[in-house]
Amino acid sequence: MSVFNQSRGGVIQIGFGLVFFIIIGQLINLQVFSTKYKLAAENNAIYRKVVYPDRGIIYDRHRKSILENTEMYDLVVIPVEARGVDTMGLCKLLEIDTIEFKKRLKDIAFKNGSVRPSVFEPLLSPEMFARLNENIYRFNGFSLNERSARIYPYNTAANILGYIAEVDSSFLRKHKDEGYETGDYAGMTGLERYYEKILMGRRGVKRFVRDNKGRIQDPLDNGKYDTTAVAGKNLHLNLDVELQQLGEKLMTNKVGSIVAIDPRTGGILCMVSAPTYNPNYLTGNQRRKHYGELALDPRLPLLNRTVSTKYSPGSTFKTLVGIAGLSEGVINESSRIGCSGAFYGCGNGKPKCLDPGYFNLREAIAHSCNTYFATVFKRILDQPQYGGADSGLKKFNTYAASFGLGKRLGVDVPSEKNGNLPTSPFYRKIFGRKWNSCNIISNSIGQGEVQTTIVQLANVMATIANKGYYYTPHLVDSIEGGDENHLLDSFKIKHVIKGVPDSVYEDVQNGMQAVMEFGTGAEAKVPGIVVCGKTGTVQNSAKVNGVMTKQKDHAFFGAFAPRDNPRIAIAMICENAGFGAASSAPIASLLIEKYLKDSIVGKERNARVVELTNKNLIPPLMKAALARMDSIRMVKLGLLQPKEVEPEDSIEEEVKIDSSASGGGSLIEEKEAPPVPKKQPQKPAPSNRSSAILPDNRKPKPVKKNVQ
Repeated sequence: MSVFNQSRGGVIQIGFGLVFFIIIGQLINLQVFSTKYKLAAENNAIYRKVVYPDRGIIYDRHRKSILENTEMYDLVVIPVEARGVDTMGLCKLLEIDTIEFKKRLKDIAFKNGSVRPSVFEPLLSPEMFARLNENIYRFNGFSLNERSARIYPYNTAANILGYIAEVDSSFLRKHKDEGYETGDYAGMTGLERYYEKILMGRRGVKRFVRDNKGRIQDPLDNGKYDTTAVAGKNLHLNLDVELQQLGEKLMTNKVGSIVAIDPRTGGILCMVSAPTYNPNYLTGNQRRKHYGELALDPRLPLLNRTVSTKYSPGSTFKTLVGIAGLSEGVINESSRIGCSGAFYGCGNGKPKCLDPGYFNLREAIAHSCNTYFATVFKRILDQPQYGGADSGLKKFNTYAASFGLGKRLGVDVPSEKNGNLPTSPFYRKIFGRKWNSCNIISNSIGQGEVQTTIVQLANVMATIANKGYYYTPHLVDSIEGGDENHLLDSFKIKHVIKGVPDSVYEDVQNGMQAVMEFGTGAEAKVPGIVVCGKTGTVQNSAKVNGVMTKQKDHAFFGAFAPRDNPRIAIAMICENAGFGAASSAPIASLLIEKYLKDSIVGKERNARVVELTNKNLIPPLMKAALARMDSIRMVKLGLLQPKEVEPEDSIEEEVKIDSSASGGGSLIEEKEAPPVPKKQPQKPAPSNRSSAILPDNRKPKPVKKNVQ
């Protein structure tokens, strides 16, 4: 044999050897390492049923369950076993078409594999469950799995409690090490999100043997390989559900927010974001549809305005200017400053004053004198020992920051904003290195670039009530079974304001009491209770038809009560509602009365509840947007001819510095409404809808579980 033939034979032998080892390797891989066929084989012989645990229940401060569990069912499919199923029959029961059926099956197989059980239709309504339960034997590969779902007995606190939803691919990637699977539900917002690890519990698994026809028989090895589901832990809140309900009722047809705190503990007593919605609207198999409706609402009901919206605080900020002025010694409680109708310390007669006079601190707070606090603010920044406004502002910001402004407080709900305390470098970029106190005099009255959230403002009221300390505001008081993850530790830390003596707080409290006795808040007195309060009014603008246009002022109010041994501190805003004394203060006074007296006492006060509830203060721009949406909906339903409606320009809101308006410049961050086409039909009168409430005939009707 030639050398050439010998070498060719060796190559062929090596080739056969390589092929042999490749085949052996692949066989080993398929039988030992690969899970694909292992899962398919196991699914032929074993049925794996996931047992979802009950999520933790949430109670208010009086042990009333405000978020419970109910029993619902998912329709589950194993795609590989669903071949040849009666598609038309199942589609008829599910009220979908065959195109949608095939799309869902394809998506499930792509995302979760064809041999693993996956949710085909989640959280079935009782009617659909009844139909499917009678016919499920006809559809190979499909089964009904019990699941614990959420229900809200008091139909309140939607923005606080949040909602749960099925996890998507993005969520699974972000939380890939936390054990979630396709078909699982997780908290997406509110307390459901923040305390997800506490509330979710642990899934269980049951395994059953199949016979040769694929029918489920007995548990595998008498349940030897089963794991038990562990229910989530219960949460006990500081929230008073009746106070929350009253707050939401009083904020009907209004836009804004309310936060009430127990100053002794930092526990949040109520947290209202308006407009709100019935939390049951986001349960059941119609959740996605309802979510879309809420997301398109121009009033932004899904936004938690208590923590996620920043405002200039207006005259409520004057309490901090007074505290800083007294602490720095630029005034004392007897110092009198004259006001002839405007502040002329910067030469331009701004800001203006509504109530001229010659005031000391108590009277200046009571009458909310802009000139007084502009003078005090200017004196603080211009003190010789600081050598200029740069260092003077830094010192002032130290006082404000110690009250929790300009940073996230750490409240136990997601999406908290940090507010804004403008710094010297910021102003150098605008006014140059030689900027001075007159450039930012509007900050003295809580406008300019100063911004707070409502929860921060409520915390300021609590700190003044406590004469110099606060606990971080929080909703959850305790976790049943113990706080193993130390989630509540930060809420037990006492934050003490340094360098401010009790006498300073006494002087400011004297002024706040005077507000309610003879000042700007006198119409919001609470019978039999000494309330310390401060009204506020904030200018703001919005872009309309491409032009920045001044809007009606925002109405603020902050207070605490009673003055001796305070038990409630409160702050609130009604957007574009005018004077704080006319709208926000009366609402807050009723909430103070309800909490301290456990009821609203007397016919006159109860009539006030009805009056304020029926008062429509929806901002005009939102009314116009609602009217446009209603007209579009009517056109789609064929109830209104397109030719009968008129086009309306788009509405946008943006940040604006308005230095020409009376009262000084203001920088207000407005919420951006969803983009609206410029030429949409519009005609009907503005809608008076107060919230996106799910009609009774569309609410889920699950069977409520007995909860111990």
